[in-house]
Amino acid sequence: MTGKPFLLGLTGSIGMGKSTTAAMFAEAGLPVWDADAAVHRLYDQGGAAVEPVKNLHAPAVVEGKVSRDALKSWIATDKTALQKIEALVHPLVAKDRAEFIAAQKPDTIVVLDIPLLFETGSAEKMDAIVVVSAPAEIQRARVLERGTMTEAQFETILAKQTPDTEKRARADYVIETTTLEHARAAVQSVIEDVKRKMADA
Repeated sequence: MTGKPFLLGLTGSIGMGKSTTAAMFAEAGLPVWDADAAVHRLYDQGGAAVEPVKNLHAPAVVEGKVSRDALKSWIATDKTALQKIEALVHPLVAKDRAEFIAAQKPDTIVVLDIPLLFETGSAEKMDAIVVVSAPAEIQRARVLERGTMTEAQFETILAKQTPDTEKRARADYVIETTTLEHARAAVQSVIEDVKRKMADA
């Protein structure tokens, strides 16, 4: 036993079933930190990002919280906007994550659900990495069925993400989410394997 939490990074491209898989880890009793939820907390009223974003671009704060729509329109009109926002928000997200990890008991498996795990360089900080995956046609169907984006928007997001094949190659574990049963069994198998590794450490 190492005496510190075991950091299990969970990632996967859009439509691969990552949120569902994260929920399965939580159901199995593991603490799960969600990067997207952290950003929502930071952007909400009283969140740590509200004032800094207001100082950066006042129209982005509406009724005391950061408006994602206002950020999107700023990004669309200003080439430097995204870089500025990321420089501000990434350290706040990292702090939120560090506080979550610090609050866990030693020798706990902590799941860190980070959509851009490889893209943001967070992969190096993990003890092991789980990539959630599904065949490309299932991924496309899932995303378009949500009705929240067009095929062109989906392609744009895909282009910005590390390709699934590369993610799988860099993963310690790959969970196929073709069926819920398959994913649930894979989650259990990952937990058991990590516990074995921790016991041997």
